[in-house]
Amino acid sequence: MSALRMLFLSIAGITIIGIALTGFDRVSWVLYLPVILLSFAGITGICPGLIFWSKLGFKNAPLSCDLPGRKP
Repeated sequence: MSALRMLFLSIAGITIIGIALTGFDRVSWVLYLPVILLSFAGITGICPGLIFWSKLGFKNAPLSCDLPGRKP
């Protein structure tokens, strides 16, 4: 599993914990959309948000992070 997929699952998990602490009956249904989409992206590796923004004309450029020990 890649770091990006783990990031998607972590954000979804933190959001669902926040929803649970607030109360499932008090939270708007809109807050469930990122949880569902990020969980889908983390499990399958297909990111609906990335596909959406790519179709609107934004470039899908790779991340450029200068990590120590990384080969150029």
